[in-house]
Amino acid sequence: MLILLLIRAALATRRDPAADQIVMFKENTPGPIGIMTTSAGAPVEYEEATNTLNSRLIFNEFFMDSITHLVRERIPERIVHAKAGGAFGYFEVTHDVTHICKAKLFSKVGKRTPVAARFSPVVVERGGSDTSRDARGFAVKFYTEDGNFDIVGFNTPMYVYNDPRLFPTFVRAQKKNPANNLFDPNTLWDFLTLQPESLHMFLLVFGDRGIPDGYQHMPGFGIHTFQVVNEHGDSHFVRFHFVPDAGIKNLRSEEARKIGAEDADYNTRELYRAIGNGEFPSWTVSIQVLTLDEVKTAGFNVFDVTLVLPLDDYPLQKLGRLVLNKNAVNYFAEIEQLAFSPANLVPGILGAPDKLFEARRLSYRDAQYYRLGANFNKIPVNCPFRTEVFAYNRDGRAPVKDNDKDTPNYFPNSFHGPVPYIDKSKGDLIEIVEEKANNFIQSRELYVNEMTNEERNRLVENILYSLGPATQFIKDRAVKVFMLIHPDLGTRIEHGLSANVTNKLTSYEPYWK
Repeated sequence: MLILLLIRAALATRRDPAADQIVMFKENTPGPIGIMTTSAGAPVEYEEATNTLNSRLIFNEFFMDSITHLVRERIPERIVHAKAGGAFGYFEVTHDVTHICKAKLFSKVGKRTPVAARFSPVVVERGGSDTSRDARGFAVKFYTEDGNFDIVGFNTPMYVYNDPRLFPTFVRAQKKNPANNLFDPNTLWDFLTLQPESLHMFLLVFGDRGIPDGYQHMPGFGIHTFQVVNEHGDSHFVRFHFVPDAGIKNLRSEEARKIGAEDADYNTRELYRAIGNGEFPSWTVSIQVLTLDEVKTAGFNVFDVTLVLPLDDYPLQKLGRLVLNKNAVNYFAEIEQLAFSPANLVPGILGAPDKLFEARRLSYRDAQYYRLGANFNKIPVNCPFRTEVFAYNRDGRAPVKDNDKDTPNYFPNSFHGPVPYIDKSKGDLIEIVEEKANNFIQSRELYVNEMTNEERNRLVENILYSLGPATQFIKDRAVKVFMLIHPDLGTRIEHGLSANVTNKLTSYEPYWK
């Protein structure tokens, strides 16, 4: 009994790292950390810092420095994945895969590689809610000795489309109507019903897995089937899975709305609080592995990101463990500026041969140029700090660091500039022929065999909540598509719409609310 009382007392007095961050900073700092300066380093005198009335403003450098910086403090928001939580930690190899992949980060059991991770709803803007009904980004940057390797994945094992031309369409269909600046169910459901392959993922988004209960309870998937090579140049093909060791947990719609109404930053807060209290989130990292022969005889396109690789046919093989044990010290510097790209690959990992992966290599890089400038990889959180960088890029918008000093700035050259290495067993990315996505079989499998009847009921309810306010011809088309997935699903949707289940809504809320 005494032990129980002591535990309760300890919990009652336990600090909340998220709520008390600035108080804890004060307690850990004996006094002012130094004399205030301008951004140019000049000390600021007391009168200049405490009063601008009846004085010449242009000669008050503290005022001029602050007021002109304020209106420049925002950088362009991400078009998607704008809101996020993130943290730092390590990846530890627990199982030997060197016979499959020669990447140094997998070189031996027990090896640890520093990582940064960012988790983000897709649609909502920076001021949106963490408890939105939405897919989530699950991105991990591995700081390896061969440069950075990024897995820019999702919390669903499949993606929306396989044709990259649809990316602008998909994004715009979910964003606000440009005429009235309001979310419009017609545009979302127009896209989903014109591109029915998208509904495979959206069965999860509208189902019980659509609102994670904390990022530490959210799984992650690399989506693409990556080609990797071993020391002999032999190729294998893998999909990455991150399964939370704390278990997968999700919120029901009503619970999510209540939490979101009180705390729009719920998932971000819970992640920060857990790490601050030493309750470090972790994920078991596994891979599905295929040989080239298995790729050829699979009976479906294993590189189609709208499809999953059946676990019965391609079971998970454990690879390692991802642990997050350090919060960001400054959110903007370390999370907002954290830049991912599928193009960040390392020797042994060739990427994926599908066109979506190829397009993402372009679009992610272009997004970072726009948001952060040409030298975004010199921002500390993006630096491949475990290797020395010898690139021929120079100049541009800060940061440039030492701008590579006095070394030659062109290649090839005759003046001892950096030279490329030779890898006789590097392998080449295979070429594939892709067809228009068709995943009704897997969508049907998901609905029939991976959902309980209660889950199917809630799926229908959530679909009706979103689809109900759409115009009639969109509803009719949606019913036809759902009938193709499974007659039971289509019939439930049709009956729900006929019963005017959603007429009680006085205004449209997007599906992610």
